[in-house]
Amino acid sequence: MALISNRKAYFNYEILEKYEAGLVLVGHEVKAIRAGRGQMHGAYVVLLAGEAWLKGLTITPLQQNNVPKNYIAGRKVKLLLNKKELVRLYRDAGSAGNTLVPLGIYEKAGNLKCEVALVRGKKLHDKRESLKKRADEREMARDLKRHI
Repeated sequence: MALISNRKAYFNYEILEKYEAGLVLVGHEVKAIRAGRGQMHGAYVVLLAGEAWLKGLTITPLQQNNVPKNYIAGRKVKLLLNKKELVRLYRDAGSAGNTLVPLGIYEKAGNLKCEVALVRGKKLHDKRESLKKRADEREMARDLKRHI
């Protein structure tokens, strides 16, 4: 179960490949994320100098009084990936139309992980198709519920 999710990513993009990355966070940020006080709206991944960085992640402090004076809510967060994954991401993200987007943050064995996806933008007709498919599934579920 995701602590924070980027639901719009599934609608706006076609997911090509998924990766699991660790996050370099400070203690009060971890507490805030576990409490669900983060937002991924507009977040994206940047590859700089052989490292992956998550930008646009907003972490609202859990307790306003216990936040350090130099705290920045939207600071960039380093993603921990192995070297082979970084090389593959550099190669694939550089090709036309591809980009890297975070899908969600979840907890695994006591550590916070970020699911990062290599994506390609959907066209307008693909988005309409997704909306129609979702409406059809909702209608079928409603019909099944009536018959039970």
